[in-house]
Amino acid sequence: MGVAMKALRAALEAVYVRRLNRKLEGLPRPRHVAIMLDGNRRWARGAGHQDVREGYRVGGAKVTDFLHWCTDAGIKHVTLWMLSDDNLHRPAHELGPLLDIIEETVRRICAPGEPWQIEIIGALDLLPGNTARVLKEAAATTTGRGGLKVDVAVGYGGRREIVDAVRAAFDKHISAGGDPRDLAADFDLEHITDNLYSPAGHDTDFIIRTSGEQRLSGFLLWQSAYAEVHFVDVLWPAFRQIDLLRALRSYADRDRRYGR
Repeated sequence: MGVAMKALRAALEAVYVRRLNRKLEGLPRPRHVAIMLDGNRRWARGAGHQDVREGYRVGGAKVTDFLHWCTDAGIKHVTLWMLSDDNLHRPAHELGPLLDIIEETVRRICAPGEPWQIEIIGALDLLPGNTARVLKEAAATTTGRGGLKVDVAVGYGGRREIVDAVRAAFDKHISAGGDPRDLAADFDLEHITDNLYSPAGHDTDFIIRTSGEQRLSGFLLWQSAYAEVHFVDVLWPAFRQIDLLRALRSYADRDRRYGR
């Protein structure tokens, strides 16, 4: 695509973005958006790259844009699923470069000047020690920032999160001198809700999955009970602000009944 054609396309997209934003004014919008960043390898192959890691690199760079778009749209909380616990079983020659890109992406969104408060969620004990350290240290530099709350899910699995929440509830009860039999007898929903990985992530309003796949794959199993779900055919590295605004338009058109 030539320079002139790219400029024309960018100008047309900017016009369409303004139009979509006007149509969204005054309409309901989600407070917490969770997104599954899917389709990186397929994008790389489709773009002619021999190394599929190029898809992850381009996808990682897209995260910063996405968070700015969410900020502009008035979203308060975003969860990004970057790596599942199942992905940790990939061969070392695949997993190592992917973790490097995740580290680079997290450093970028935690950089001075960015307004977001970042938290890393997932089974971090399953990650290589250096990766877990890099992610935690980068996120720690964002403490106290007042902007968008961003949970970055790495080594994350919804079933594992529920198991870990149950364990955490019992650990806290026992550490406080309680009898585990008493907790077992009184165990209720809030014991899990209060011990999820993200203390701010109890209620997820809207889940987006890119790449055309139509399943949650264990993402936010507990939090997604009443979430609206939007599947988009666009592969993550090609995701645009237009795609986010179209998703928000779909959300605004829905009648949320919360199981009623």
